[in-house]
Amino acid sequence: RALSDEHSSIDASPSSLGATGLLSLPWEMVTHIASHLPAQCVITVLPKVCHALSNVGKDNTAWQIRARRLTGSRAIFPVGPKEDFDWPTACLEMEQGLAWKDRRWPLECITLPSDHIAQINTVLLVGGEGKFCATGSRDWNVQLWNLEAGPSGALVHTLGGQGHFSTHKGWVWCLASQGPLLASGGFDSTVRLWDLPTGGAERGTIKTDAPVLCLSFQDNMLLAGTFDRKVTMYDPRVAEPLVKSLHLHGNAVMCLAADDRYIISGSKDCTVAVYDCRVGKGLKKIRLKTYPLSMSYSGSEVWAGDNKGMLHTFSMQAGVLKPLSQFDVGHTAMVTGIHRSPGSLYTCSVDRTVKVHIPCSPPRTLCTLQQQTGVNGVSKAGVLAVASGETCIEVWRPRK
Repeated sequence: RALSDEHSSIDASPSSLGATGLLSLPWEMVTHIASHLPAQCVITVLPKVCHALSNVGKDNTAWQIRARRLTGSRAIFPVGPKEDFDWPTACLEMEQGLAWKDRRWPLECITLPSDHIAQINTVLLVGGEGKFCATGSRDWNVQLWNLEAGPSGALVHTLGGQGHFSTHKGWVWCLASQGPLLASGGFDSTVRLWDLPTGGAERGTIKTDAPVLCLSFQDNMLLAGTFDRKVTMYDPRVAEPLVKSLHLHGNAVMCLAADDRYIISGSKDCTVAVYDCRVGKGLKKIRLKTYPLSMSYSGSEVWAGDNKGMLHTFSMQAGVLKPLSQFDVGHTAMVTGIHRSPGSLYTCSVDRTVKVHIPCSPPRTLCTLQQQTGVNGVSKAGVLAVASGETCIEVWRPRK
């Protein structure tokens, strides 16, 4: 393999610097040996050994070869643009994901002792790497859980304002968080705000014109997609939070995702729309044959799950949303939740399954978790939380 200039000048011939042992070998042999080490070791351990070995993890070609070995030679990876792609993180996540396939199970599954009395619609991990979990239910309540308390977690609080018997006055349908703030959206046409560091103290209420179906935070902006076809922008820091209402669709807005410039929304009118916040106008709209229910956007890739069980992928560059592919990964009903990161993909469906994949084209499905009833939501942040069953939350976390 051709050497980079950096490797040629610094590390290709460690023996010329009087090195012994491993560093006396040609650089090609050093990188070949490193390619058989776990990605976690290359990223976190080798840089602590010496400066020369720290450069092993800077070789993108080596990471791409490793990724190809993990995805299979016929798969396309990444699905979107390769510019600025985080190859080390992708390889690390793919190797961690193989634990699902090989049933090595460095994970344990706990079931939260749910206090909900009706179906759970949404689940969200908050407060860092899997420390807390919020759940929203058709019993009108949002509950906050400490996953590190006891062997099976513990209920911290059922959120609610003073004098209120429930969190909302209708079904709780969606959750979003940013920093210390948690937002819950409900069929009572409100978004309620809660302070996480104080255990869920009430921070305010935003009234909307219709039931709230999806929420997303971006910087200090809260985005709400509602049944009345609108995407609305709010600034929760001010007394009058309404910033702007966007009319991008002809039917209910089912899912949202955003970065610091663009808002991407999916609707029951079978379209995906892009709005440029800096320019203040809607951009290209893509029409599908089905409608998206869930969406995950990171880097330059957008993944969405639809009402027929299919996955759709798009690339997002300079405001241009480009359809890439659609995949059948085995879901037989609507995809209610999706989470994609550089090297992992989690999907869930009302077909009673949660699936773990590598996000290549086509996706490589590593594991299918069978559930007793339909799955309404999934959240991934260090641990995996699944809203499964009528009142059940399952959490998969590293075994202690």
